[in-house]
Amino acid sequence: MTRKSYNVRYRDQQRKYHELSTLAEDSFDARLIAMEKIKYLHDHPNAIDYILLND
Repeated sequence: MTRKSYNVRYRDQQRKYHELSTLAEDSFDARLIAMEKIKYLHDHPNAIDYILLND
């Protein structure tokens, strides 16, 4: 499977939005990668607002 570019947007403890760009096989993989890279997301996976595929 080829990797595609995804944006993962989430809110931190102060309710500020952040976005992470990552290469992943699908949106579930993008979610897992974001959770590995950002400890807050690992502890609070429901803080993710959306995962978008970049065209």
